Amino acid sequence: MVKHQPLQVYERQLCLSCLTGIYGCRWKRYQRSHDDSSKWECSWFFLLCCSFLLLLVWSYFWLEARNDYNEFNWLLYNRSAVWKDGTVPILATTLTGFTYTAFLMILALCHIALGQQLNLYWIHKIVVLAILLTTITGVVSIDDFWQDEWDIVVISLQFTGPFLHIGALAAVTALGWVIASQVVRVERSRLQVVMLVIYVSVLLVLYLVPLCISSPCIMDLSKLGPRPAVIGRRGAPMLAPEHTIMSFSKALQQKVTALEADVTISLDGVPFLMRDRTLRRTTNVDKLFPGRQDHDASFFNWTEIRSLNAGLWFLRDDPYWTVQYMSEKDRNRTANQTVCSLAELLRLAARTNRSVIFSLRRPPPQHPRHQLWVSDALKVIQRSSILPEQVMWTPDWYRKKVRAAVPLLQQTSDEKLPVAELKERGISTLTLHYSQARAQDIRQFSGSNVSVNVYPVNEPWLYSLMWCSGVQSVSSDAPHILKKVPNPIWIMSADEYGLIWITSDLISVAIVIGIFIFQKWKMSGMRSYNPEQIMLSAVVRRPSRDVNLMKEKLIFSEINNGVGSTDELSVYTGNGLDAYARDDIMMPARHASKL
Repeated sequence: MVKHQPLQVYERQLCLSCLTGIYGCRWKRYQRSHDDSSKWECSWFFLLCCSFLLLLVWSYFWLEARNDYNEFNWLLYNRSAVWKDGTVPILATTLTGFTYTAFLMILALCHIALGQQLNLYWIHKIVVLAILLTTITGVVSIDDFWQDEWDIVVISLQFTGPFLHIGALAAVTALGWVIASQVVRVERSRLQVVMLVIYVSVLLVLYLVPLCISSPCIMDLSKLGPRPAVIGRRGAPMLAPEHTIMSFSKALQQKVTALEADVTISLDGVPFLMRDRTLRRTTNVDKLFPGRQDHDASFFNWTEIRSLNAGLWFLRDDPYWTVQYMSEKDRNRTANQTVCSLAELLRLAARTNRSVIFSLRRPPPQHPRHQLWVSDALKVIQRSSILPEQVMWTPDWYRKKVRAAVPLLQQTSDEKLPVAELKERGISTLTLHYSQARAQDIRQFSGSNVSVNVYPVNEPWLYSLMWCSGVQSVSSDAPHILKKVPNPIWIMSADEYGLIWITSDLISVAIVIGIFIFQKWKMSGMRSYNPEQIMLSAVVRRPSRDVNLMKEKLIFSEINNGVGSTDELSVYTGNGLDAYARDDIMMPARHASKL
């Protein structure tokens, strides 16, 4: 008797091969395993999760920090004395690292869901570790270099919180498929209990998170205040060189209600507009006055300052990546810009009936105008044709003397003080950084007839948030962008948000329960298989043409070899094991010989 082993025909599992091949370089079937992952590989999976979560927070930070990219580059310039867009390499590496770790996370979760053993390839391990260390270094560096910017994360959560909650809930709900596949296994372990407890705890936290979400945009539409006025901060510096007549003209074209500037006093007492301590970044001082590019800007007289070009740097450095969109006429005009004086700004504001708000930098102690800088600025205001009530005076030095000299000036402060003290000083407007502008404080100031101006507001989401908070005006580097925001991006009542919250929670609960029930049913069905079925689970279930040909070749090869009638031929097909008796096979041949 000749017995043959059942033929096993395997399907080509391309998806599974790619899954295990990309993650662990295990492209062959024999390299894969359904055994539990080792503790070493579980540790690497934990590091992968940490890298992914840290990069997720890091990416969110830089996404929201877009409002202050120019501030970041300006800080870099003050340290390195070279202007460069430092956000480009950071964004490129962050996007690459996040995409890479997210892809590996998806592959790892698919491994777990399919019961495949985790075995991260060594190259992936090196890259993941490098990404983790690089991200940690970046977080520590930003915390040291730009610590105040972390406030943008907390503030942005007031705007994105409701949507991030729904996204996180959807992700954790989908993760239930992987958790359920591990929890309902036959083997019981403490790890399963820990996984289930952690998963349920995270779900409960997400279900209750909306109780802690507070956003000014969750309000009745009837309580929404008027649209905040937009002030051109240094003009429109994204469209033209900052602090130039062209920049302020561009801002006026965007319908700003006021113009904001930084004022410095020259060596001969002329107030002019300059943000930096030196003239190096925004002028060609290194060419006209070599050796003096690091000198304080206030130690140049007005004739020297007026001879400098204040526009070529904008075309060269392209600080906002907007030069490519400028017309040829605007480029020629930009190339001929000069440093603007305070008197020129006031004349432009008076001609267009706009207000002016400015900060005044005091010259160094050795400067000849060190004691006269306030009077120099006041003289220019008094000699100009602008109405005093259109000028917002910010400096706190000699405020009483200023009020006595020009009583109609709008007194403004950039210091957050109690309402009583503001009234005592005669301050009618507060200019605050957005990190200091809390909704309850804004309502308190507004109720006491103190206007609040917030800076810098360059992104539509932040403008919408400030609008819902009730601010009266915002200072912006991007008035052309805020001009396109006629309404808050989103606003909903508390009842509407409560309905969305409860509905999403109920849907999540139903899906999670359904996933666990299905996984339990699926596992109970697998337990009813006999060992032979489990061993042959990879065999093709439907007989294909190739399988039939193999079966026929095997049968007739046994006939030609003279197998006796008592021999059995066992051939495995997709429907099971079929026994072919020798007599049944030979009968047609005998009948043919008789004929």
